[in-house]
Order: sequence, then structure tokens, then C-alpha cells
Amino acid sequence: MADRGGGGLGRCRGTPGLSGPARPRPSACGVRVGSYPRRVPPIAKVEPLTTARVLRGPFDYLLPETLAAVGVGSLLVVPFGHRRVLGVVVELAGETEIAPERLAAPLEALELGLPADLVRLATWMAEEYCSTPARALTLVLPPGTGATGRPSVRARSALVAELTDAGAAALDGAARLTDGQRAALQALRDGGPVPAADAPSGHGGLRRLAGRGLVAMERRELRRRPRLARVGARSPQPPPLTPAQQAALRRLGEALRDPGTGPAKRFLLHGVTGSGKTEVYLQAAAETLSRGRSTIVLVPEIALTPQTVGRFQERFGDTVAVLHSQLGSGERYDEWRRLRDGTARICVGPRSAVFAPLADLGLIVVDEEHDSSYKHEGDPRYDARTVAARRAEAAGAVLLAGTATPRPESWRTMERLVLAERVDGRPLPPVEVVDMREAAGPLHPRTREALDDVRRDRGKAILLLNRRGWSNFLSCRSCGRVWECPDCDVALVLHRAAGQMACHHCGHREAAPELCPSCGSLSVARHGAGTERLERELSAALGEGLPIFRLDSDTAARRGRVAELLHAFEAAPAGILLGTQMVAKGHDFPDVTLAAVLDADATLRFPDFRAEERTFALIAQLAGRAGRGPRGGRVLVQTLAAEAPPVLCAAQHDAEGFIAGELSRRETLGYPPFADLIRLVCASPQPGAALAAAQAVRERLDAAGAPGSTVLGPAPLFRLRGRERAQVVVKARQRRPAVRAAGAAVEAVAADRAHRGASFSVDVDPQ
Repeated sequence: MADRGGGGLGRCRGTPGLSGPARPRPSACGVRVGSYPRRVPPIAKVEPLTTARVLRGPFDYLLPETLAAVGVGSLLVVPFGHRRVLGVVVELAGETEIAPERLAAPLEALELGLPADLVRLATWMAEEYCSTPARALTLVLPPGTGATGRPSVRARSALVAELTDAGAAALDGAARLTDGQRAALQALRDGGPVPAADAPSGHGGLRRLAGRGLVAMERRELRRRPRLARVGARSPQPPPLTPAQQAALRRLGEALRDPGTGPAKRFLLHGVTGSGKTEVYLQAAAETLSRGRSTIVLVPEIALTPQTVGRFQERFGDTVAVLHSQLGSGERYDEWRRLRDGTARICVGPRSAVFAPLADLGLIVVDEEHDSSYKHEGDPRYDARTVAARRAEAAGAVLLAGTATPRPESWRTMERLVLAERVDGRPLPPVEVVDMREAAGPLHPRTREALDDVRRDRGKAILLLNRRGWSNFLSCRSCGRVWECPDCDVALVLHRAAGQMACHHCGHREAAPELCPSCGSLSVARHGAGTERLERELSAALGEGLPIFRLDSDTAARRGRVAELLHAFEAAPAGILLGTQMVAKGHDFPDVTLAAVLDADATLRFPDFRAEERTFALIAQLAGRAGRGPRGGRVLVQTLAAEAPPVLCAAQHDAEGFIAGELSRRETLGYPPFADLIRLVCASPQPGAALAAAQAVRERLDAAGAPGSTVLGPAPLFRLRGRERAQVVVKARQRRPAVRAAGAAVEAVAADRAHRGASFSVDVDPQ
């Protein structure tokens, strides 16, 4: 979200100078002093990485001969007013309108720089998502790059010992060795070069062996390898392909051979669950590598898709690098460098991996392209699917988006490749819709019977309940009080194990009450059920013979915990995987015979035009987790809306029918893909200020009159983190004029002193 703090956002007045008369002053405010079109030494146009929005670059700096190698993407430490800040070179020029004697020189250049294509991509993102170039460039920086140019992480080096030919001969009996020396040399033969500090004989023992010429010791750079749990290991050899997979790969091969650029090289791989989409990704990546080009593979959440990472590493080995936020800083730094220097040619990761510094990009894969986690929540609020399409188009690369439940936007705009059957020829599991209107409690009797069958047969099941915690909210039966967050207009959720109530929006926590503070009553009622409560009820009903693995934000908070839980479930002979929507994301467990969605219509009650799409995807995706093995499987869908179109279409595995109805509805209402949405949110701790600011934004938008646009609002939103909020929504038939108008409106209102206490955000393509 493009967040703008309140206060003036007008043009800078005056030039921040450098202290001391002997030092030149930079053009650090965009002020054009006179006109001096003259030939000067090379000029670097630099975007300082500062969050200040009143300072708009790029700014000119004079490059001395010592920095002659600087180019677009170079990272420079530059004087900026009385500070030294990090900046990115976005352009080189041979002349300037500023008097050359007024230009400052950069202080130093960093070792690592950015590829020029990422600089161009960040510049586009800043404009596309109403942000600033500095904030967009921050997203593509090398890991560990500090704001002042002082890296927080560097390459790791160590003294490494390696067995020499003489050492190998000594092991074969050519020299006398003690038992300890023989063990040390054998360890080097078996394990290859190792850091001297890790050798079993110790540093002194290695020195003595090196003195005899049996071991070579030198200081080398060491790679910090990401530690990733493996789930669902497969053979590195490609399996036989189905005719549908072969047809998809033939079409992708044609596109990979096409040297052209443009949106014509965008494909939607629509395959039912278990149809072998990942194998298509793997073989398309192999084809891309064979042509000397590189590949990016995006997954919704790296912690939830260890199978995809494992399969790429098994197939391509060290050619694969992994980038995601849960890696240690040193691991991320080393993986980024391997991608930058071409040692690694495939990058797998979540949405931020779309910025992998790969050269000669030939293929971008977006797995589970329907997943909303591809939308970034910070500034700029980019959508990695849109950014991937832009990057692929600029590089002449193929974009391959795969899913069993396509978005209507992708269905309408991309060429479709269809995998209509599972690779093993087994049918999709039958789906039974269970009406909960006459049932009591979180489980229908049919679901209880099915779980009893799983227990008796020593099988496995996956249960999805998209609410964590114990109870949705608490109320007093005597006076009606509901416990709410003091900073947000939402009810607190009970987490019984922690003895606390929590706000799932701002993180506020407080102790669970024993009595009502308003009336003193002990009649505190708990309403609804979350995963924590259901886990307790299942344990009581099924006994210890069927272990339960709960996967939600509470149990998966620790780094690596998600992979541990998935691996434990996979390794168990029987069990239940219970959790929120995490359990529906791309997992492949052939021995799961039952999948059940509890409260399947909960997402239908959201005030969101995508509510039906999300409900369909959630049911269809979980249904695909069952019946992948020889024992088959079945699916139960508990719902209060048994006749709702997304529920019925998901029960029939009818993605095409659902999308046809959804497209018709959206065309009538003017929603994407037939229009673009822009959401502008104003927030303030002062009562009424947010709504007043939103009204001012609305008036600016009306005055701008962007062609083909409809402005809705302002409308109040629930209070969040102690701030009142209001929003304005723009429906745009023409995207670019509407984005420009939205950005200009927010800039103008934010600069108005009447609204200096408000903050503003712009969300293009809100999810």
C-alpha cells in the first residue's frame, strides 16, 4: 500500500548543502538553477533511498575517474544534505542543466549492484502502484544492504583443508600414519574439503599434515546453505508424460523458441489437482536451461510448499537457489549472489522471488496463481502476478501460471493449456455436500462417521476450519457484553491454551475473563469453534489411536515448524491434519482418503466481490488433497448454503462452469477483469478526520474526471489499531489515467494542511 504520512508534500524549497565551503553542494532537491547545457564528466542520476516523499529524484552527481565503472544499477553512497545515504543509479548522462561546480561526487560504490532490468522494473512499479521509486527500489536491493551503505552481512570465508594427491597415496599405504592422522585424511577423502575448524583432528593436527604435504590449506569463501525440510521426496528422473502434458510442453517449447516479446507468451496451465502441473513446470524449466536461459518459480508461501522446492532441487541440484524471508541473513545473501553471478539459474520462492537478479530470463512460473498471498501488503502494494507478467514481457520470457482453480482475470486474458485428468488415471474424489442447518456443533454426524472410518482403517484425513483459536468471541449471558479489542472494532478471539484473548488484526492480547467486569456475572459464554477447540474435541472423540497435527498460525509461528508438521503427518502411519487454509495449499499426500471442509460458506459472508471465487477455490483445492493414492478417497463439505453456486460447482469439480457464471456476473457489475479497482484508504486517530480526508480525495477525483472511471464512497471502515478509517474506491475502464488521477488526488490532499493529521494509502488491484 502506498502510504503517505500527513503534512506537506509540495516541492522542496532550497538545496540542502554540505557543511564546509570547500565541498561542492549536490543537486539534492530537484531545483534547476539556471541552464548549463555543457559537456561534463559522466553524470549519474541517482535515486536516494529515503522515505521522504517531498524530495523527488533522480538527482545528479558527478562521477570521478575512480568511479568510471559505475552504471545503471550501481549502488552508491552519496552525500545528501548533511547526511550520507545509499542511492541507486537509474541513468547515466553526459550533460546536466545544473552548474557542474555545484554537483557533488559520490562517496563510494558498493561491491554489489542491481541488474539494470530490475531498476527499470522498480521504476515501473513506483508508477503503477502510486509509490515512490525509492520505496520500490528497496524491494530489489541485495540482502543485507543498509540504508547508509554499510552492509549488515558479508561473504563468509574460512580456512579450508583439502586432501592432496600425496595424502591420498599416504592413505593407500605410501606413508606411516597414526590412527588419528589416518582418520583425519579418510574424513577428507569421504567428505571433501572441510573448514579447518570442523575437522575432527583439530587445527593443529591439520597443520602438521599440511607440513608433510598431505593436506592443502587455504582460505576460501564458504556458502551458507539454506536448511529446508524435505516433504514428499520423488525420483530425480522424469516420469512418463500424459498426452495432455506432452501437448502443453509442445506449446511451451514453441513459445520458448520464439524470440519475440509481449503478452502473447502468457499461458494459464489449468490442471485438476493431481494432473501433473509440477512436472510440466520441471520440464519447461529444463527446456529453458538447455537454451541458456534462467527460470523463476513463484510459490504462494515457501513454508507451505516444501514439496515444490524439494522436487526442483532433486531435479536440478545446485542450479536451484531459494529466496524467502525465513532464511537467515547470510543464507539469503549467498543465494542472492549465486543468482546474480549466474552460478544458480533457477530461483524458487514466494512473491519476493519475482525480483531474483537473474540474467537471460526465459521462464517465470506462478504456481497456484489463484492465491491471494501473491499480493504484497507493504508500500508499494504490488501484485507479484502482475509484476511477473511485466518482467516476463520485458525479457521476452514465457509466463506460465498454473492452478486447478483459475482466477477469472487469468481465464479471460491468457492462452489456456488444459490438464483435465489426473496422471494416474484415477477419478477425482466424490464430493458430498452436508447441510448444517439441522446440525449442532462443529461436526455433522456424517463427518463423525467418516472420521470413525478413517480411524478404523488406520487412514489419514485433512480437515479445514478457517478459524483459529478456541472460540470466535465471548459474551456475558447476563448483560450482553462482548469482549472487543480496545484498538480495533472487532471481537477478541479466545485462545484457551494460552489463557488469553487476542485480536487477529493488531495483535492485542489480554487475559481470558473468569467473570464479567461490567456486571460481575460468572455466565461468560463462548461462541463458535476454532481449530484449537476442534483439536480438543477430536482427541476426546477419536482417542489416542489417531494423532492430530494442527497447522495454523498459532502452531506454525516458529521458523521451520510448518515443514516439521507436514513431514510428521507424512511419516505417520495414520492421522488427521487439521488447520486453516494452510492445509489446502498444494500438498501431495497419496494416503489421504478423507478431506472435509467445515463451515465452507464462511467466506461467502465476506463483503467482497471475490467471496464466491474464494469459496469455490477453497473447497476445490481441499477436495484435491484426497484420493491421490490407490485407496481412493472422498470429500465432505459442511455448509449452511448448500445451494450456493460456488459450493455446487466445487462439489462437481466444475471450474469452467463456475468461471463462466462468475465472468457474466462481473461483467454486469463492472468488476475485474472488465474494470480495474483502486482503493484509497484514509486513516486518522482523530474522530471524523479520516472521513473528511476521504471526502476531499473524492472531490479531487471527481474534478480530475478520469475517462471511464466511477468513484464510490467515501465509506467508513472499522477502526484499526486505534485509527478511524474511511475508503474511496475507483472502478476504472481505463487503468492508466485512473491510477494517475488517484495518485495525484492523494498527493494533493496529503499536502493540504487541513488534513495533516491523516495518513493515506493507495491500493491498486486490492485483494
